[in-house]
Amino acid sequence: MQCHIGLDTISLKNLGAGSVTGLDFSATAIAAARDFAAKAGSDVRFVEAPLFEAVEALGRTFDIAYVTWGSVNWLDDVFRWARVVADLLRPGGRLYLAEGHPLMFQCDRKASALEFKHDWRTPIARPLAWNEELTYTGDDRILKHPRYYEWIHPISDVVNALISAGLTLDFLNEHDTVSWQHFSFAVRAGKDMYGLPENSPKIPMAYSIGATKRSVGKVPYLITPKAIESH
Repeated sequence: MQCHIGLDTISLKNLGAGSVTGLDFSATAIAAARDFAAKAGSDVRFVEAPLFEAVEALGRTFDIAYVTWGSVNWLDDVFRWARVVADLLRPGGRLYLAEGHPLMFQCDRKASALEFKHDWRTPIARPLAWNEELTYTGDDRILKHPRYYEWIHPISDVVNALISAGLTLDFLNEHDTVSWQHFSFAVRAGKDMYGLPENSPKIPMAYSIGATKRSVGKVPYLITPKAIESH
């Protein structure tokens, strides 16, 4: 899901998956993904469609839904996303999610040290919006469409969205590294990962979730964040 140019998708096939399908809304990204797959000699299916139309576009269910690195932060409604995940999985099918940590996204990305800038939850109707001339991938070509929109989703919202969609949580882990240099002062920490320098306070940079689709029904209660009344 949200496969972009398909590198993870191709890797899953090369690691031994029987069949792999990648989905993304960008025609340009899907074209690049198909080109990479052809060059790698990998038999991978790529489908161009909006995420929230994935069930109809893919026309089948799967054993695993794989979602990584820069995914739910682009979406306004994480509960709707979770329902798509559930509808794409067979009973007993599993989700693997690895994503940037919302606490990291709350910090000012352009500051010289950790500094809070954003609220812990972004309202659907009021996304974080800004212009960025360069892409996050490190490409030095100027973007034609520089406008960015993002939403910060608390981990509790992601977990509750998955539970209410019919999945059972297998694990939730937090990590001190992430797969891109989110802050200018972040340092390499292993292959293709970045963490905070020794002189910086440490915060979680990423989290991962494993969840399994229950064979029958949803939980008998809808888990939705409720306002806590002050006393």
